[in-house]
Amino acid sequence: MAERRETLKIIGAISATCTFPYTGNELYGQHADPHAGHASGKQASTGPRKFFTEAEFALLSKLTDLIIPDTDTPGAVKAGVPGYIDLVVDANPEHRKVMREGLAWLQAQGFAAMDQPRQVALLMPLSEVLDKGRVKTLPERFFRLAKNLTCDGYFTSQIGMSETLGFKGGSMMANYPSCEIPEH
Repeated sequence: MAERRETLKIIGAISATCTFPYTGNELYGQHADPHAGHASGKQASTGPRKFFTEAEFALLSKLTDLIIPDTDTPGAVKAGVPGYIDLVVDANPEHRKVMREGLAWLQAQGFAAMDQPRQVALLMPLSEVLDKGRVKTLPERFFRLAKNLTCDGYFTSQIGMSETLGFKGGSMMANYPSCEIPEH
């Protein structure tokens, strides 16, 4: 289990050497008003799809589960990340083509029928390309988008923020630590 977790961490890790990797369009889901017809990611995972077919959504769920798997905290699927990605991609025409063609590529590789070590072996070179910043091919562009949206959806979800990052929003503290950075 520890080896699996370490392997999957490599795939799901955000490179410490890169700058904030998300474009404004990829962060759309954070700002979607649930009262304006957008369900939360978790609700969207169980409700009707806005963009993906059921087969695409199932494949996307497997992919996001490999990027951020269940460990001692719930993973991407339990946090509703596939539903979040469905909302973001539906709202962004630029992402639609990359996601649809990328999922078709993944399906053509036989991804759904592979065992987990083979799935990881297929994705590992794409993750390594991301770390080097040389994204050119459709599979590379697709994986970058899927990984970015998975991380964004997870770390802005209630599970990601509270259980993984330990955020305790809305709690009062007796005192607050001061900023020790001179320019602030």
